Amino acid sequence: MLTLAQLNAADRAGFVALLDGTYELSPWVAELAFARRPAAGFASLAALAQALVLSVREAGRETQLRLIRAHPELAGKAMVSQSLTAESTHEQGRAGLADCTPEEFAHIQRLNADYNAKFGWPFILAVRGPRGSGLARAEIIAAFERRLAGHPDFEFAEALRNIHRIARLRLNDKFGFTPTLGQRVWDWAEALAAHSDPGYKDRGELTVTYLTAAHRAVAAQLRAWMQECGFDEVGIDAVGNVVGVYHGSQALAPRLLTGSHYDTVRNGGRYDGRLGILVPMALVAELHAAGRRLPFGIEVVAFAEEEGQRFPTSFLASSALVGGFDAAWLDQLDAEGISLREAMRAAGLPATLEAIAALRRDPARYLAFVEVHIEQGPVLDALDLPLGVVTSINGSLRYRGEVIGRASHAGTTPMDARRDAACAVAELMLFVEKRAAAVPDVVGTVGMLEVPAGSVNVVPGRCRFSLDLRATTDTARDALATDVRAELARICRVRGLAFQTELIASAAAAPSAPAWQARWEAAVAALGLPLHRLPSGAGHDAMKLHEALPQAMLFVRGGNAGISHNPLETVTADDADLCVAALRQLVEGLAA
Repeated sequence: MLTLAQLNAADRAGFVALLDGTYELSPWVAELAFARRPAAGFASLAALAQALVLSVREAGRETQLRLIRAHPELAGKAMVSQSLTAESTHEQGRAGLADCTPEEFAHIQRLNADYNAKFGWPFILAVRGPRGSGLARAEIIAAFERRLAGHPDFEFAEALRNIHRIARLRLNDKFGFTPTLGQRVWDWAEALAAHSDPGYKDRGELTVTYLTAAHRAVAAQLRAWMQECGFDEVGIDAVGNVVGVYHGSQALAPRLLTGSHYDTVRNGGRYDGRLGILVPMALVAELHAAGRRLPFGIEVVAFAEEEGQRFPTSFLASSALVGGFDAAWLDQLDAEGISLREAMRAAGLPATLEAIAALRRDPARYLAFVEVHIEQGPVLDALDLPLGVVTSINGSLRYRGEVIGRASHAGTTPMDARRDAACAVAELMLFVEKRAAAVPDVVGTVGMLEVPAGSVNVVPGRCRFSLDLRATTDTARDALATDVRAELARICRVRGLAFQTELIASAAAAPSAPAWQARWEAAVAALGLPLHRLPSGAGHDAMKLHEALPQAMLFVRGGNAGISHNPLETVTADDADLCVAALRQLVEGLAA
């Protein structure tokens, strides 16, 4: 097997020869990566992979297109004639493409022809998949059909991303590397996905809402795994959090708190929240297997509720740890009229304020809260970066609004005599887009629009809408809200309309603690990876822990353009392995 020491010692010709076959019939990628080799050599396989990625990124579109076209079609003529490269033969065979039924083969051939006709290059897919063990033929065909509907610019970038994934798997083979801990995290996530609420499970969809049978099954599985990993204390607390404690070298040593949530949105993904539980579990398992104790303890909390899907309260579970559980929440009802109190009791929880209040953590006993999370966005994936360090979790304001005009006949009302409520909201939407785009790390969305009793031949007299305004600081968030509301007033004044808005949710921004953000940055750098800082536009449990403890987050890229809250949400075992490695680096630095 090849070693980094051999590669780092090789001259240019030797370097290129050793990496032969990594990028399909394209030795120029290795040639450019050689120029990026640090004086001390590549620090890790991930660092080498990143140098290869950057070489392709900076090569220019025409050169990238030649790289894409160097790849063979899936189950195409080259496979039939047995003229594929050894690497492609192995990959397509491992995915079972050589064993297609006549119907499958014919379907793939049609897809190949349609894809080439539309885009001008072959469909590229890393058929060994996110774990490296191979996609099923049905998964390959489904991906083919989905991406055939894509935009050419997206497909070009997605083809390159899949080429980089193929190259990473080929590097693993060359170096005899298996991302064992990442595969363990990936396998855990897959196993948890077997539990889903009734109705959704029947359709193959992942939905786990607070205190359902599926939710309790996930909790029981996490508890069992924590015990297997070697945690010293494992239990389920009064709100359903699964808590594992791995003691430090001394019984009263302070603890590093970490974790994330295990509930999901409806028809969600496998990694949102759960990755931040499974990564520290894998690290504790590694420490326990080595018989190692740190100068501090590690407490992993699998938060029972973050998404607000069953009851109209988000961050219920993490709120309990900072003394923010509202007594009124116990009387909230779900869609079936079951109160939170009743649901807790049915799940065997005490459902008393006394028991919940006892969950509040004493900040003096903890060093900080750190969280690993899938990015839930396209930034890291578009940059071909596996990890990113979070600078702040956006503060947000949400409004429900309505513009009131006058409904009138669409044919008989002149354009200058209309009081069109929907046009006013459309004008507001464009302002929100322009105003938010003018300031870094500020976003604004009108996500819901409704014309009550609307008709094709009636000028809209009313238009209901939502506003979601977010920014990395409360100052920027509030300035956006002020400008948007002022513009709404101006639009309605000019158009002769009335309006009303209601603030329905508010969350303060949660900037990362500088010292702890720096620890994540040092961890990423120690792996030889480029450092990228980015804000989190989504909310996380870290927002609540921010009220009591220093907090900082690490993001891992999501595949499929970073889509989340969606069945297409995915991470690779290699990236999950890097998450564990980064967390290990953080705790090692803290222990030094």
